[in-house]
Amino acid sequence: MPQEHGTNRPPWFGPSLAEGPLLAIFVFVAALLGCGESDSAPAADELAKPAPKTAAAGDDAWRLFRADPAATGVARGSLPERLDVLWRFTVAKGWFESSAAIADGTVYVGATDGNLYAIDLADGGKKWEFKADDGFTASPALRDGRVYVGDSFGKFYCVDGKTGELVWSFETEAEISSSANFHNDRVVFGSQDAVLYCLDAESGRVVWKYESQDQIRCFPTVVGDRCFVAGCDGRLHVVDLTDGTLAAEVDLGAPTGSTPAVVGSMAYVGTEGNAFHGIDWKRAEIVWTYENPQRQFPFRSSAAATETIVVVGARDKLVHALDAKTGKPVWSFTTRGKVDSSPVIVASRLFVGSDDGRLYALDIHTGKETWRFELGGSVLASPAVAAGRLVIGNDNGDLYCFGAQ
Repeated sequence: MPQEHGTNRPPWFGPSLAEGPLLAIFVFVAALLGCGESDSAPAADELAKPAPKTAAAGDDAWRLFRADPAATGVARGSLPERLDVLWRFTVAKGWFESSAAIADGTVYVGATDGNLYAIDLADGGKKWEFKADDGFTASPALRDGRVYVGDSFGKFYCVDGKTGELVWSFETEAEISSSANFHNDRVVFGSQDAVLYCLDAESGRVVWKYESQDQIRCFPTVVGDRCFVAGCDGRLHVVDLTDGTLAAEVDLGAPTGSTPAVVGSMAYVGTEGNAFHGIDWKRAEIVWTYENPQRQFPFRSSAAATETIVVVGARDKLVHALDAKTGKPVWSFTTRGKVDSSPVIVASRLFVGSDDGRLYALDIHTGKETWRFELGGSVLASPAVAAGRLVIGNDNGDLYCFGAQ
C-alpha cells in the first residue's frame, strides 16, 4: 500500500478510529478489505544509476521494507542471470502481504496467520515462530540482532532475532500496517490511529509522538534528521526527527498509503487520486505530476527510484517508468492484474509482482520482459533481495526463494 506504505494492502481511507467499539469494527472491516516513449528519456547507461548509499546499507542485506532508510527500493547486491526456485515455505491458515527482511542467513517475515517466522535462507527450514496478538501486514525491520514489527491489532514488537523471544512490546490504538525505520538509537513507525511513534529502540520507551489528521500506513522514510510520511489525510508530512515537530508539509490532493521514495532533494509518491508526484521536499512543493492519460487508476505501489528514473506500479495493470527530473514517461509494461506490489531495482533489472499471480523481471532500460514466474496466487508483497536471492510471498500462503541452483 504493499502502500506499506509498509505493506501493500489497499488503503481504508476515512477518519481516525482510535478508541471504543468503533476501533473493533474498523479492525474487522480492514481485515476483510485489506486506504509511451518520452522525447527526453535519459541515456540507457544512466537509467540504473543507484541512489547514494546510506549508513544502514553497508552490505547487501535487506533489513528494511524498501531496502534502505530513504525507501529507494534499490538492492545493494546482485542476482544471478538465471533464477530458479530454491525453496518454498507454506503457511496453512494465512497468507503473505508482508514483505520479507533478510540478514545473516535468515529470512524474517510475518503472515496473516498471526505468526512472525524466521526461516533459513539456505534451505527454507523454519528456525522459529513468534505468535502475535493478530496477523502481520507490515514488514519486519532488522537492527542489531533484533526484529521490529507491528501487527494488525495495533501492538508493536521487538523480538530477539536468534531465539524469537519477546524483548518488549508497545500498544497503539489501531492497526499497524506501517513498517519500522530507524534514526540513531530510535525506532519510528506509523499507526492507523493517525500517530507517528518514535520509541527508544532498546527499551520501547516513548520519545515523542507526531499526530496527523488521518491514518498513517506508509513506511516512514528517513533522510538525515527528517522523516517523510505520506498520509490518508492527503498530505506529505516532513517531520523533524529530533523532537517530532512538523518541519514542512505538501498537499498531495488525495489520500495515500504509499511510501515516499527520496533521492536527493526529491520525494516520489502516488495517491488514490490517480496521480503520481515528484516533490522537492526542501522547497515543499510539487515539481511535476504524472497521470496516465488513457486510464485513470490509483497508485498503491511504492516507487523504486534512482537519480534518473522512477518506477512504480498502478491499479491500471501497468508498471510505469518515469524520468526522475520531469515525470515524463520513459516506458510502461502491461500485466494482467493490478500492480500493488512495489518494484525493486537490481542492477539493470526490475522485479515486481502483480495481482495476476506473476513475478516479472523487466529490463530497466527498455521495460522489456526478460523473465516471469507463475507464483500461483496474487502478489501484494514486494520482493526482498539479498545474498544473491530474491524472496517474495503470495496470497495463497506460499513464500518463494529464487536464486541459482
